[in-house]
Amino acid sequence: MVHVEQLSTRKPAVSVEELLKGFVPSPRFGDVSFASYRPDPAQPSQAAAVRTLEGFGTSVAGKPATGLRKLFGGKAKKADGRAGIYLDGGFGVGKTHLLSALWHAVEGPKAIGTFVEYTNLVGALSFRKTVEALSAYKLVCIDEFELDDPGDTVLMSRLMRELADAGVKLAATSNTLPGSLGDGRFAAVDFQREIQVLADQFDILHIDGEDFRHRGLPTPPEPLANSDLDAAMRREFAGKTVAVDDFGTLVDHLSGVHPSRYRKMLDGIDAVVWRNVHTISEQAVALRFVVLADRLYDKDVPIMGSGAAMDALFTPEMMTGGYQKKYFRAVSRLTALAREAREVPSPDVQPEPQPVGS
Repeated sequence: MVHVEQLSTRKPAVSVEELLKGFVPSPRFGDVSFASYRPDPAQPSQAAAVRTLEGFGTSVAGKPATGLRKLFGGKAKKADGRAGIYLDGGFGVGKTHLLSALWHAVEGPKAIGTFVEYTNLVGALSFRKTVEALSAYKLVCIDEFELDDPGDTVLMSRLMRELADAGVKLAATSNTLPGSLGDGRFAAVDFQREIQVLADQFDILHIDGEDFRHRGLPTPPEPLANSDLDAAMRREFAGKTVAVDDFGTLVDHLSGVHPSRYRKMLDGIDAVVWRNVHTISEQAVALRFVVLADRLYDKDVPIMGSGAAMDALFTPEMMTGGYQKKYFRAVSRLTALAREAREVPSPDVQPEPQPVGS
């Protein structure tokens, strides 16, 4: 017996408190630690990164919450160096594991989320309310830091500067050095001042290792025929709550739901089934869908579908353009979830690999 729902009928309301409570590690990283990260012996920078982050976490843990510091003296002094640490490394070297381990190691008010989740938070709350909320935290962790447009550049430059001035410690991960953020996506030279403000907030920690994107994308399972979907769903998802949607209807529905609410939209959903999957041709629509892909992956929701395969969701121009990192990650993650639904053994190419079994 399968309980059927539809994502395309859900428009969840999310309070400020619920939004902020969502800034915790995803279930995939819910129990990680520095000890559970197993660095590659051939890459000494990985073990060095663990030691550096352990020391950074200890320094953050010893600080009072910024709300108390503000009560007794306004802006915090950054006498102990820059406000944060920036993990630079290729796809799959364990940056998210290490960032989540840092979050777990620090007691007190703290937040962790992707870059997109923070920009969405500003869109949902307003810039000033976001600053007020996050300024009460000891630590703010930003995963997958990347600038995609001029508006994000100015917004994140201001946000990082104001949080640093409030005494909040920052930690971020990216595949791009801070001074190179925005390259290839917009006229970054016109926003060099804002980019430099961002770069100046961080000490850079390089993590070496094979960039798994160089191995290419994993092969997704073949889509099912529409006539076979129901039987496959009942077989693979028996006893679960499954969201069954026409793909086009779901994609259209996403435009009416703020991306900050996608996580709540998936509450109670154990699996999803999409009928008539097709290539998304509009960039704005595709970027919204990337956010949904990330939230599905965070919650480990398996996917079953008919129509196009997961590696055909985005146009060739998208996969080679300025947002290719986002699309590559989305295809990798959706492929992993599609393989999970079909119980296909993992290929040699892991879509979300971790270093040496971490």
